[in-house]
Amino acid sequence: MFTQIVEKLSVRELAGMIDHTLLKPEADLKLLDKYIEDTRRYGFKLLMIPLSLVEYVREVAGRTIDVGVVVGFPLGNTSTRVKIAEAVEAVEQGASEIDMVMNINLFKSRNYEYVKRDIRGIVEAAKSKGARAVKVIIETGLLSDEEKRKATELVVEAGADFVKTCTGFLGSVATVHDVDILYKAASGKIGVKASGGIRRGLDALALIAAGASRIGTSSGDKIIEDFIRIKEGK
Repeated sequence: MFTQIVEKLSVRELAGMIDHTLLKPEADLKLLDKYIEDTRRYGFKLLMIPLSLVEYVREVAGRTIDVGVVVGFPLGNTSTRVKIAEAVEAVEQGASEIDMVMNINLFKSRNYEYVKRDIRGIVEAAKSKGARAVKVIIETGLLSDEEKRKATELVVEAGADFVKTCTGFLGSVATVHDVDILYKAASGKIGVKASGGIRRGLDALALIAAGASRIGTSSGDKIIEDFIRIKEGK
């Protein structure tokens, strides 16, 4: 399977599946400048950042790269109104994609209608402003396998574009097992984004083989450099 993926994907195509991500609270603008340059250099799908950094990225990079913004991050338990305000401001400032966190408290309480309304509210608000895609982080490390399937079902019903594994902030990491569950539960209706602890090329390839069509990582540059070495047989 790895051999087929390596042969099928070009370096540029793999880069186009990666959301190069900088969400570390200790990150300064010097590091952000590096991530902007990484995104340009490798051709990543977009640069994923907090809302407060969008204005700076647009000043530095203009429209040379796409930007994604996290909403309700990292716990997902802010109100729908607050999430909508974040999403709308992000898109108005130039974000093309929104990664929102599902309300995990209410999901665990089986208040599925609230969870679905919450997601749909952000999807409709973001899309009305021109967002290209909305992804929903369900925090797989906190869910049973059956809950992962149910959460994916709600994400589909709410009209989002991707279900996403983890924030990376609560100790959970993306696994082949979880991506396989989400991919099968999505039944081709939405994409799967694997995120959380993905740092090497082989990790990314394994998750793509399991069904991920987008990778979220703060190590996009290392993954591409690994992939180049793999393709060259080094």
